[in-house]
Amino acid sequence: MAEPTLVTVPDIAEALGTDVLAVRHLISDGKLLAVRSEDGVLRVPAEFVAHGAVVKRLTGVLTLLRDGGWTDDEALAWLFTDDDSLPGCPAVALQEDRGTEVTRRAQALAW
Repeated sequence: MAEPTLVTVPDIAEALGTDVLAVRHLISDGKLLAVRSEDGVLRVPAEFVAHGAVVKRLTGVLTLLRDGGWTDDEALAWLFTDDDSLPGCPAVALQEDRGTEVTRRAQALAW
């Protein structure tokens, strides 16, 4: 499994050109996935942001997985697990604008 680069909410806000409150809304609305680190700080994989925006199709993939009963921890693990058929991990495929392939796999897994 590839390890995500976990960064703080303020770092994500800067990358998106917005404020911390807007990023927290993205997280609470399910458009971004965040985890609490051991020190209690909320962190988001840096791989989920590219070119000043949330990576295309990430929100849809997260919705599919959650609707299929996946926890955020399970979704995070899947997004960073290598898949030889992509190749690479789904998170990287999303960054490389190969979201259709990732969405298909998420649909198959979720149901």
